[in-house]
Amino acid sequence: MNAHTEATDDRHATALVIGGTGGIGAAIADALRGPDAPARNVIATSRRGSDAVDICDEASVAALASRLKSLSGDLTLVIDATGFLHDETFTPEKTWRHIDPAHMAHAFAVNAIGPALLMKHLLPLLPAQGRSVFATLSARVGSIGDNRLGGWTSYRASKAALNQIVRTTAIELHRRKPDAICVALHPGTVATDLSAPFSTDGLDVRDPDTAAEDLLSVIKGLQPSDNGGFLDHNGAYIPW
Repeated sequence: MNAHTEATDDRHATALVIGGTGGIGAAIADALRGPDAPARNVIATSRRGSDAVDICDEASVAALASRLKSLSGDLTLVIDATGFLHDETFTPEKTWRHIDPAHMAHAFAVNAIGPALLMKHLLPLLPAQGRSVFATLSARVGSIGDNRLGGWTSYRASKAALNQIVRTTAIELHRRKPDAICVALHPGTVATDLSAPFSTDGLDVRDPDTAAEDLLSVIKGLQPSDNGGFLDHNGAYIPW
């Protein structure tokens, strides 16, 4: 874990960024460490290193939660910046003929099951009273109501599953911690390795620093009534 301490008492005690060394995750972690940042202590995790966190391995997520329990101060902000769209083996499907069970299983493991494990082990660490936020990065293409083009079956379906997990978990969270907020956020198209092969002239591609600032601005404005919501980087709701 990498930690940075700020001195302003009215800021979040601890902010945690999962996937904090990726393109957008690193930008979020850097923004949280800035002079006007909303956190005193920032922890950024990655899949490598002595304190590596593999969100697809429950033992690894549980070990992270155990380490966080030993920290002083409340965990009041968690941002899950992980996700899978493509790699050397799998690329988004253009047709149902390209559906592959191994591809789909991997997409669901990273985009849905992993974040669900984070919620299982980290939501109990949020304070019982007072505002706290768990935000996971979803995608507009995970919207069923907004799907007009088809294709990208595994990515769309796994992000739609993530949205349902957020909605379901948020209901239970509200019963236990009424001031806590759990949301899915669409960061837009960001200039990262994840989106690079699919960033065309027709898309509004933004740099990671701008995307991070936008997301943190949305998070800052969230109210308990937004719990369980699916919002874009402008703070507008996206249809399920």
